[in-house]
Amino acid sequence: MAVSGAWRQMALGGVALCLLMMAVALGLEHIGGLEPCPLCVFQRIGVIATGVVLAVAAGHHPAGRSGRGLYALLALVAVAGGGFVAGRHVWLQSLPADQVPSCGPGLDYMLEVLPMQEVIATVLSGSGECANIAASFAGLSLPAWTLIGFIGLACFPLAMLWQAYRQTS
Repeated sequence: MAVSGAWRQMALGGVALCLLMMAVALGLEHIGGLEPCPLCVFQRIGVIATGVVLAVAAGHHPAGRSGRGLYALLALVAVAGGGFVAGRHVWLQSLPADQVPSCGPGLDYMLEVLPMQEVIATVLSGSGECANIAASFAGLSLPAWTLIGFIGLACFPLAMLWQAYRQTS
């Protein structure tokens, strides 16, 4: 029983980190006045998806190794997706000014007129607005901090996966 309690605590710890990351993002948006760019929105989707998977995992609390492993893998996929977008954002911000892509249409407009596959491809290719560093803390841009958050968040499903495959039943 000790293994299952620790597994649930790891899932809830990951949910707590997701809530913290979203609270910071929403605070910066609504209190700090920073408008999220399309890549920021996709990073938020990664945080939310990870939080949902971990919350369901903690609530469902599967008894078997394969069920626990599946939840941990799903959470890890969500973390990896968000981390990829954050890494892409950091890379885009590090480009020299002459290599930054031009600004494109807004995300709302793209969602109205383009198929979802094109919206995703366009957002991931980046635009000039995503290359702007609107704010930084301790010398790192907000996407860099988000990338650090995703790296920390990955520890939870990795530990859950490790524990799921260590259990005897």
